[in-house]
Amino acid sequence: MTIPTPIVIIGIGEMAGVFARGFLRAGFPVYPVNRNTNLDELVALIPDPTLTLLAVAEKDLHASLEQVPPQWQANLTLLQNELLPRDWQSHGLSSPTVISVWFEKKKGQDYKVLVPSPVYGSQADIVINSLAQLDIPTQRLDSEQELLYELVRKNVYILTTNIAGLIVGGTVETLWNQHQDLAREVATDVIDIQDWLTGQKNDRERLIAGMLSAIEGDLQHRCMGRSAPARLSNAIRLADEATLQVPKLREIFQQKIANG
Repeated sequence: MTIPTPIVIIGIGEMAGVFARGFLRAGFPVYPVNRNTNLDELVALIPDPTLTLLAVAEKDLHASLEQVPPQWQANLTLLQNELLPRDWQSHGLSSPTVISVWFEKKKGQDYKVLVPSPVYGSQADIVINSLAQLDIPTQRLDSEQELLYELVRKNVYILTTNIAGLIVGGTVETLWNQHQDLAREVATDVIDIQDWLTGQKNDRERLIAGMLSAIEGDLQHRCMGRSAPARLSNAIRLADEATLQVPKLREIFQQKIANG
C-alpha cells in the first residue's frame, strides 16, 4: 500500500479544522504547523507536500507568506478573505491555488454554507474532492480572470455588509430589503477601492448581482462581525492612498470610528 504524501496546513484555527477533516476523509495524511513548529525540521521530513494550505488569519497573511519555505510554494493554497492577486504577487508567487471560501465556521458550531466556493489553480482537484467529502459545494474556475471576479465579489460582499452593518446592524436580508440604498452606496465606494487595487474597472452590476446571490444564500447572516471596524479603517486607509473620495465610507467612518 502506498501512503499519499502529506498535506501541510499552516494555522490551526476553525477554518483549518474543516479543511483538515476533508483532507483526512479523502485519504491524505495531514500535518499541522503552529507557531512553535520548527519549519526547517519539518521541511526535511516533508520536502514536497501534496499541498500546503495557508490557513492563518487575514492579519497574519503577509508575515506568513514570507515564512513559507520555497519547497512548499509550488503547491501553496490560499483561502483568506480580502485576498487579491497583489497579495501573493508581492511575495514573488505567481500562481497559487486559491479558494474563495463561502462557508463559515464558528467555535462550537459546525460549518455553514452560503453558496458554492470557487476554486482555481493546480491543486483545485484536491481541494474540491476533499471538501466534497464533507458535502461542501465548490465551483471549479477556468481562468485567472474568473478568479479575480470571484475574489472581488467576496470582498464586495464582506465589506459592504460589514460596513453597512455598523449603521443598521441586523441581518443581510434586512439590509438589502430595508436599506438597499445604503448598501448600494457602500458597495459603490467599496468597488472604487477594488478597482484601484486590481488596476482595472470591474463590472459593477455583475458584482452587485453576485453580492445579492450570496445574500440570498443565507438571509439570516449577520451583517456586522467583530472585524467590521477594522475593515472600515483599512478601507479608508486604502482610499487615502489611492486619493479616492468614497463619501459614504468616510461618512460612516466619522460617525462610528473617528467620533466613537
